[in-house]
Amino acid sequence: MNAPTALQDWRPLGEAALPDTIALRRAIHAEPEIGLQCPKTTAKLKAALAGLPLEIHDSSSTSGFIAILRGGRGEVGDNGRTVLLRGDMDALPLTEETGLDFASTVPGAMHACGHDAHSAMLAGAARVLCARKDELPGTIVFMFQPGEEGHHGARWMIEDGLLDIARPDAAFALHISPNTPTGVFVGRDGPLLASTDTLIANIKGKGGHAAMPHDCIDPIPVACEIVAALQAFIARRIPVADPAVLTITQIHAGSSHNIIPDAVRLMGTLRTLSDHTREKARAAFRQIAENISAAHGCTAEISVDEGYPVTFCDPRATAMMRDLATSISGENGWSVMPAPMMGGEDFSYVLREVPGAMAFVGVASPGSDPRTNPPLHNTRMTIEESVMARGVAMHCALAERFLERGFD
Repeated sequence: MNAPTALQDWRPLGEAALPDTIALRRAIHAEPEIGLQCPKTTAKLKAALAGLPLEIHDSSSTSGFIAILRGGRGEVGDNGRTVLLRGDMDALPLTEETGLDFASTVPGAMHACGHDAHSAMLAGAARVLCARKDELPGTIVFMFQPGEEGHHGARWMIEDGLLDIARPDAAFALHISPNTPTGVFVGRDGPLLASTDTLIANIKGKGGHAAMPHDCIDPIPVACEIVAALQAFIARRIPVADPAVLTITQIHAGSSHNIIPDAVRLMGTLRTLSDHTREKARAAFRQIAENISAAHGCTAEISVDEGYPVTFCDPRATAMMRDLATSISGENGWSVMPAPMMGGEDFSYVLREVPGAMAFVGVASPGSDPRTNPPLHNTRMTIEESVMARGVAMHCALAERFLERGFD
């Protein structure tokens, strides 16, 4: 095996790619698509990659695809490593209120989570890396994925077998953050984002006249008792070092002020940072809802819709991102996230299969207060587009660094 070569300074190449990256991001932003099928977005991305030395493989379950770049150094690659870079492409069901010239033209759909920037940066990196194909000692898989916003797009693409075409040895992703200073990368070892499960309980009693509750089995106080017991469980049975969030967000019951309903429907979310606590909290939700219902003569039908796993960052991969962040954005270009966020991310499915990491990159406009900027999933969320040059550079640097040295 040859000794590793000196690594490329990708910053100027990211800057050179910026105009095309901005143009692609704006085109995607203006025509947002929701869910697993984003054909217009896919077409824009494939057009941006047309003519490049890439192998395109489509997902059979979604409009997503992977583009494989096989480096030219050595017969197959001096060390045979493969690295995956991911960008998501779907939008949110929101009505945009930014007033941008390229604002969404689709009522009720908006790129309020930055996926337009994620996929545009990845396409920009693909163009830059393809121009240096002969210098690369391994294989790069560019994963363009729809359905991140609750639709399990990454899981579907994995089940379609796309990771097995060129099985990666490491995987990386970037996510923009409007509440982080311009160009600063943020990450942490271990859990970065939480698992996300949906909890549902249908509490069935016996309805009747509200003036004669003794002739009924009122499910409303039973449901209230369940909600209170769930909060006590989180506070007293879950260790603070391995936390969980259990929030009941919907209570549906009744049709009139003088009628006791037959049933109450509870819905909520469970967020955890480990499989152990996840299973413990799921079991407690069922036990509490069923036993409190039974104690009051009601029955409970319980379901847990499994969401994303914990997004777990390999410390070796995080260290690589940290080192490259300081070379791309300067001495203060990396910030350690002090604690995991309890939001979820379906890149977790990839990281469950392949060691790697995700990091956030700050896109707050210079001079703005990141703490008060409209956050992700907000109808007025905007980004500082110039930061995408650093995102392109980071993707390129991660690919080159891993292909050259692995996690060393």
